[in-house]
Amino acid sequence: MSQINITQVDLNLLKTFEALHDESSASRAALRLGVTQSAISAGLRRLREVYGDQLFVRTGRGLAPTLRANQLKPVISEALDRCRQSLAMTHPDTQQYQGRSVVLGLSDDFEIAYGRRLMAEIAQRLPKLRVIFRQTHSQIVAAALLDRSLDLAITAGGFAERRLSRQVLGEGDYRCLVDPHSLAPGQQCIDLHAFVSREHVLVSSGGFIGITDEGLAAQGLSRQVCASTSHFAALPFLLKGSQAVATIPGHAAEAIAGMTGLQVLPCPLALPRYPVELGWRTQAQLDPMLLKVREAIVASFTSPPPSAC
Repeated sequence: MSQINITQVDLNLLKTFEALHDESSASRAALRLGVTQSAISAGLRRLREVYGDQLFVRTGRGLAPTLRANQLKPVISEALDRCRQSLAMTHPDTQQYQGRSVVLGLSDDFEIAYGRRLMAEIAQRLPKLRVIFRQTHSQIVAAALLDRSLDLAITAGGFAERRLSRQVLGEGDYRCLVDPHSLAPGQQCIDLHAFVSREHVLVSSGGFIGITDEGLAAQGLSRQVCASTSHFAALPFLLKGSQAVATIPGHAAEAIAGMTGLQVLPCPLALPRYPVELGWRTQAQLDPMLLKVREAIVASFTSPPPSAC
């Protein structure tokens, strides 16, 4: 294949590539970019010529990226981010965020507890910006930021990589969540013996061992886990009507209890507190849009929760 000079390439093709990679669908990519599906198909044909690769192949679930497309994605995303950043630097006070988005990585305990506040704070500072919440956790967050599948992330650590920056938002603890009908009238706490005697619901990406098991093992104790889930949002449906207890981050326990009628109890087991951190690619820290989003995130974690309606 003969070498193609950049002067021969329509740089809008990079936006087509980004939309196809994100959406896995020509029709959705067309909607995202406000063009026809035939324009997307034509763009994909040209992209295949430019890069000498199929890039996206049709499967039963849409368009799947090839290995070359996955290799190109962070490079193309960085190029587009730099272009957007240069335009934002020209007009740092712009309020025009229609059609723009920011991808915020966080686990669903943070989404449950802080998602509504994040939406409000971001809308106040960046009107019409779309915030995309994407699931992540401390073991995978660094890679997700570096491959540009995330713009920013909130986790309990995981930002030690030298190309990442971080800011501490606060400190977390653990509390117990139960169905109040499983308690004696007026009961506001549970002792360690009763805690160990109950069945437990574990929230874990792995599904077998949690920090509660480690704390109990240090005292020569163990517990019976009756069910495990990777989603905090499932807890109301798993705990209601049962005698089981879930030991989870305090912010999630309070938020879930406030919406579902479950009851929060102090954890009878001394578990370590942990830092809640905001992380981002150091290279992106001068982007005015991301600076405003970071301000909104910090405000979400320092302001009191909105009162219930």
